[in-house]
Amino acid sequence: MQKTINGATFRKMIIAGASLLEQNKDYIDSLNVFPVPDGDTGTNMFLTMKSAVTEVNKCVSNDISSLSDAFSKGALRGARGNSGVITSQIFKGFCNVCSNYKEITTKTFAKAMQEGANIAYKAVTKPKEGTILTVIRVMAENAVALAKKHSDFETFLQKILETGEEILKQTPEMLPVLKKAGVVDSGGRGILVIFTGFYKLIIGDENLEITFDDEVKAETVEDVVVDVNNLGEIEFGYCTEYMIVYMNKKTTEADIDKLREKLMAIGDSVICVGNLSMVKVHIHTNEPNKALGYALELGELTNLKIENMREQNRELKRKATEVVEEKEMGMVAIAPGKGIAEIFKELTVDEIIFGGQTMNPSADDIAEAAKKVSAKNIFVFPNNKNIVLAAEQANNLIDKNLIIIPTTSVPEGIASVISFNPDVSVEENRSIMNESMQSVRSGMVTYAVRDTQIDDFELRKGEIIGLDNKTILAKGNDISQTTIDLVEKMMTDNVMNITLFYGEDVKEEDAQSLSEKLIEKYPDCEVTVACGGQPVYYYIVSLE
Repeated sequence: MQKTINGATFRKMIIAGASLLEQNKDYIDSLNVFPVPDGDTGTNMFLTMKSAVTEVNKCVSNDISSLSDAFSKGALRGARGNSGVITSQIFKGFCNVCSNYKEITTKTFAKAMQEGANIAYKAVTKPKEGTILTVIRVMAENAVALAKKHSDFETFLQKILETGEEILKQTPEMLPVLKKAGVVDSGGRGILVIFTGFYKLIIGDENLEITFDDEVKAETVEDVVVDVNNLGEIEFGYCTEYMIVYMNKKTTEADIDKLREKLMAIGDSVICVGNLSMVKVHIHTNEPNKALGYALELGELTNLKIENMREQNRELKRKATEVVEEKEMGMVAIAPGKGIAEIFKELTVDEIIFGGQTMNPSADDIAEAAKKVSAKNIFVFPNNKNIVLAAEQANNLIDKNLIIIPTTSVPEGIASVISFNPDVSVEENRSIMNESMQSVRSGMVTYAVRDTQIDDFELRKGEIIGLDNKTILAKGNDISQTTIDLVEKMMTDNVMNITLFYGEDVKEEDAQSLSEKLIEKYPDCEVTVACGGQPVYYYIVSLE
């Protein structure tokens, strides 16, 4: 059990929080439902944390006081948009407390969280409940109580995260706009992701993939819907941000407070935070010239950004209402990993559903993805034998014409998609695609989940197995060797290309090493390695 956090661990926690946020910023961005988001929440929070990490990496000392100062200053310097500034203020308060200790206990951590919440609330002129502020406040309040019961960080942080998830689920009841959109608060989700990064570092979990309970439907690539009815008129047209540095000799802390009051008189969403070394300002106003003029009375301006939110508003309305010309044919594919999804995207597949073995999408998931494709006829590539039936049933849930190409593996799906020809008819494409999928042999490398005897193999739980779509062809205790054995069993004289899609549990260097062995063994074949990112299967193998 870990009962204290020293400087070295504190440094790693900051980096882990930022790393996990980077991995999940796109999902957090997709939760943004406000009419004209001045920047995306996940991206803004990540850039704030990235700036903090940059400063922390420059810090040569592992002293918590020095690291806290670097963390706080870096976050404020890189803060973008409301979400980024609020995040910087949370960690400013957090670091104010931590900087007084050589090691951090759960009680110190709770006290730091509480100060972070207090500072963040003070930074916002008109705090709203149902936002990141609510989430951090409730987490902090519970942290104080939890610290009295738990001195180990593993249990303490786990329970804080559980508290955060519970209050996050309640945010739609506090903000009607969230409830209407069917999402939780994006900033609240962002701060939870950062603290989840802290927790993962403490328990030694290096996996940066996390799932969210609020992801109730199959996630599709670029799955962001704009509600045109939600796009109201903009009262204050210019999102204005800047930093004040190199203060005039006569500038005082009271002048910063007066600046905040002046800004509140000419706009809303005002955030004015900092001290005599640096002040960060964010405001929505119709008079950006005044916002800049007031600031120049205090010092020099840097990092200026002025965005016309009315223009953004008009663009969102235009995109939401424009009629997209329906094309003759489109494509939907199921992909078991992010790398494979990217490959399908590059091959011009219109919509991609993440799914596969252990996470089969439903007929409704497939129908919903197909609805987003602006085409009369849509080819669907299940890429898994357990998904073919669901894909066929999706035809009953949609008015469009779905043509199911019964691909049972990723290599079959890729071969079929590559053969798509927009200049020939639907039926000709169907015939070409069905023929193309027969031209490739597919293999998978995974592990046995129990002791059994099958296909003339005596298997033990945990053994590595290589199989094609129907039969186990190889087994062993080494992933690379079993893959080589599988390829040998699948190889024919006609094979010219070998492609290895390596999964989430395989390192790139191991995949490259395996490809070199295959090149040596089959010098007449072209061997390609691609990141598939799929779970369960170490490798998906394609021979053609």
